[in-house]
Amino acid sequence: MKRLFDILGTLFLLSVLWAPLACLCLLQLTLMGKPIFFRQDRAGLKGQSLSILKFRTMLNDGGSDADRLTPWGKFLRSTSLDELPELWNVLRGEMSLVGPRPLPIHYLERYTPRQNQRHNIRPGITGWAQVNGRNGLSWERQFELDLWYVEHHSLWLDLKILARTVITVFQRKNISADGHATRSEFFGSKIR
Repeated sequence: MKRLFDILGTLFLLSVLWAPLACLCLLQLTLMGKPIFFRQDRAGLKGQSLSILKFRTMLNDGGSDADRLTPWGKFLRSTSLDELPELWNVLRGEMSLVGPRPLPIHYLERYTPRQNQRHNIRPGITGWAQVNGRNGLSWERQFELDLWYVEHHSLWLDLKILARTVITVFQRKNISADGHATRSEFFGSKIR
């Protein structure tokens, strides 16, 4: 049922958003140049590697994330428009509309066995942690919320999260972690 909901929801979103997505691609090309997309290996279902697709928000030059993040990139991140290309990952069956956010593949060795259970379902474009604090959460709190979702997910909860995601995006809060241009690195929990 969840997979069917993902496919139908994604096809609906793409039918509504195709023109804005085309405009975003053109703007992205004009303001950021090539490539317009950013790919990164993340951990998906059962910890398998998947290559997420996002609009690029940083310059390719070296330096810190804060130095490479452009004003256009900040706008894309604050509005979550950079996430829209992940609809392709949903259509491919690698992601869901709702689920724990996929994190970098190299984090796998840093999780506790309990935290690793976040990979028991497909990762999502949005999730319970995203509508309850986003990047303003500590890593431990994010994982608690992710695991709560894994244990309680349902179609009704997904609909609630999608509705709250729209509100969260318009509020434009907790886009990055305190003191960081994006999100702090996860080095592992103190309690193993």
